[in-house]
Parts: sequence; C-alpha cells; structure tokens
Amino acid sequence: MDADTGSRPVEDLTGRARIRDAALAEFAEHGFTGTTMKRVAAGAGVSIGLVQHHFGTKEALRQACDEAVIEAFRRDLTTAAVEGELGDPDFLSALQGSSPPLLRYLARVAVDDGPAAAYVFDQLAAGAEEFLAHTFPDRFEAGSAQVKAVAAVMAAMHSGTIVLHRHLARRLGVDPLGRADSSVPLAILDLYAAMGEFVGSEVGQQIRTSVVAQRRLEEQKRHGRRSGDGRAD
Repeated sequence: MDADTGSRPVEDLTGRARIRDAALAEFAEHGFTGTTMKRVAAGAGVSIGLVQHHFGTKEALRQACDEAVIEAFRRDLTTAAVEGELGDPDFLSALQGSSPPLLRYLARVAVDDGPAAAYVFDQLAAGAEEFLAHTFPDRFEAGSAQVKAVAAVMAAMHSGTIVLHRHLARRLGVDPLGRADSSVPLAILDLYAAMGEFVGSEVGQQIRTSVVAQRRLEEQKRHGRRSGDGRAD
C-alpha cells in the first residue's frame, strides 16, 4: 500500500502527507477524542498552524485519513479481485502484513463504525460472496440471501483478526499487524478443516437440525405477521 509511511512514493512526501500520516498514528493509538492537533503537529514535525492551514479542523483531518485508507485499500482490493484472490481464506492475513499503520487505524475506526471500515468490510463481503458462489455453486446460489449472509459472516470473522489484533498478540505472542506472520492464516485454515469435520459429526448434525428448526419457526412467524397485516388492510 502506497500510503504506508515506509513505502510512500516521492510525490507523497509533502507536509500535508506527513501530517496525515501522523494523524493516522495518533487516531489509531488514542482514538478521535484522545487525539489533539498539538500531538499530530508534534508527530509530523510541523507547527499547529500548518496543520490547521492544511486541514482546518480535527474532523476534517479524520476525514482525510478515512479517504487515504479507503483509497489504499481500494487499490489492493481491486488488484486482488482482478487476480481472483479476494475470497481466499488467507487474503486478509496477507493484507495485514502490507501496511500496519493503515490497518491499526482501521482497527480503531472499525469500533466506531467509520466510513473507511465500512468500505473495507463491504468489499471483503462482496469478494467472499463471489468466492462462495463460484467455488460452491450447488451450495450457494449467486445473489441469494443465503450466500449474502454467509459471506457477511465470513468477512466479519476475518476482519475480526484486525479489530482484535491486540488480543491475538497477547495469545499468540506476535502482533499480526506488526509484521508478516503465518500464525493467523494457518490457524484459520486449521479451523476451517476442523469445522468441516465437526459439521459432519453427530453433534454437528444435531446442532444444524436445531438451528434449521428455529429458522423455520422464525419464517412462520414472519409469514403470520404479513398475513395478519394483509387481513387488516
């Protein structure tokens, strides 16, 4: 990702870009409320006046950070989509090693439901949906409510490794956002393999039968409410 502070193109080495990068780090570490223009200025090595000149307010600065993250991820996600990698189980883990500063920012704003986090999640869900429908066409019909639900859950599970990276670091002894490491993708693959066996087991089938029965009851209740509304008209 070009927006990574360690791999910016020469044309991005401007005062405005340095301020934005400093803000990314501050927002990621302290959140929007805990970040001050003074801290951002100090991190960028510029005056507060220059920060205000380029961005005006802290809210405008956060918006610029959101836009930078969205653009960086758009490039990576578009490339992955073209190459057919977006739905790969280890894609997100590979993405994690590409730009820790942006991902740390994303991990923070995801809790606040910011636009950058929403964009990345929607793209991951769309990629997962395409992957599932293409790989398992008999199980997941393209465009169906089922594949959309499964893809959204899949995206949430994988993006959770970003949001909860500090807890992963505590348990694994390595921060997945700090450097490239195979622990997370290997654990994901092991989990998928084990769950495939579990679902086919007697206990797994019992759980599925119970959940399916619950789903049918929910659908019957919804159908009953719709029928009641129709009679009321």
